[in-house]
Amino acid sequence: MEAVVLRSGLRHSLLPGGKLDVLTTHEDVLPPDRPARHSSLKAPSMLPFMFATGIENSYPTVEWQGKIIRQDEMAKTHHYDRWRDDFRVLQELGIRYLRYGPPYYLVHRGPENYDWNFTDEAFRVLHDQQVEPIVDLCHFGVPDWIGNFQNPYWPQLFAEYAQTFAKRFPWVRFYTPVNEIFIGATFSAQFGWWNERLSSDRAFVTALKHLCQANVMAMHAILKVNPRAIFIQSESSQFFHPEGPDCEDAARRYNEKRFLSLDLTYGHHLNATVYEYLLDNGMNRNEYHWFLRHPVRSRCIMGNDYYFTNENLVHADGSISLSGEIFGYYPITHQYFSRYGLPVMHTETNHTEPDAVPWLYKQWANVHRLKQDGVPIVGFTWYSLQDQVDWDTGLRENNGRVNALGLCDLDRNIRPVGYAYKKLIKQWGPALSEESSILGICP
Repeated sequence: MEAVVLRSGLRHSLLPGGKLDVLTTHEDVLPPDRPARHSSLKAPSMLPFMFATGIENSYPTVEWQGKIIRQDEMAKTHHYDRWRDDFRVLQELGIRYLRYGPPYYLVHRGPENYDWNFTDEAFRVLHDQQVEPIVDLCHFGVPDWIGNFQNPYWPQLFAEYAQTFAKRFPWVRFYTPVNEIFIGATFSAQFGWWNERLSSDRAFVTALKHLCQANVMAMHAILKVNPRAIFIQSESSQFFHPEGPDCEDAARRYNEKRFLSLDLTYGHHLNATVYEYLLDNGMNRNEYHWFLRHPVRSRCIMGNDYYFTNENLVHADGSISLSGEIFGYYPITHQYFSRYGLPVMHTETNHTEPDAVPWLYKQWANVHRLKQDGVPIVGFTWYSLQDQVDWDTGLRENNGRVNALGLCDLDRNIRPVGYAYKKLIKQWGPALSEESSILGICP
């Protein structure tokens, strides 16, 4: 089984094969959108450069000590009790953009049944503070009554939820409908860690298909009530380096597979290798062309997440190991930009002390260089605001172990990297507001 390092230095297997089930299209919900190319980027829409952070809000279910439990990061980091303190820290740091979403599994109580109590209060305060949320509607889990990502009815139910949210909060402009699709499908249905806890190719591609479908359908549903909405995808950006000449073909296959979730979301015509891979494993032409007919590229910003674990070395026996940072964010993101031709945002990165501050400046240097070299990069994110809990095991274990990755700790004391980020925003924010524009996004 092939392996890849994804988040938090963990080593995982990667898509040795897979099949796709029949795709439910709901054609009436999804008007087609003409794909944008480099030559059709629209006139600039002036908007301040988006210096952002996020409230880590994962909530997959896992099996722990013989029981199925919900790993709710907002509960584990005490956000439900201290959300006002978290929003106060945002003000102290001068951050106006927040990757944040309601606890989907708690809000969506059943078909057309929602509990907005906590969400109403929290979003009212964000609005009053003039914080722009980048609303994360699905982060690695679904409500208990839906089951998991294998449910073929979930994409339609999720689109209805997304549209209901957009109606309730018409002032919200930025959305990440489904966070890190590739990671969610892999951890849930290939590794057997989360949610359905399955470990098969068919389960993986079924989850991937439903996640991509839900993402696309949600975008169309939101646009029906808010035509100004902008969608900031967030996906892990990776690269696979061949250890030697005899590894080049395997590395090429890995480097094509890494694009799969964004290819389907953006309606990108697939490389022949990946297309054959999908056809060989059960995806038919109609399913593939469904995604080609329904992209929302003209309203999208491509979010690239980058950690020091995102680059890997491919060995002669087909195994993968961490390579550490070889290329870095700049060349890898430039590959993604060349493939999709969309505006870009650095949507996740972090590091622990004592390397957090140097890592922040290194990531920022990559982002600024990309912008200077003509890539329409529109934002940067340190993820997350507070420290996280149990991500060192990929949320598989409920140890309560704090991962010191935040701009502040769980007592809401600002870390050195938080002060460094505040300084960076103060230094660069005014200059970038003068020169920054979002290319390809309508005002």
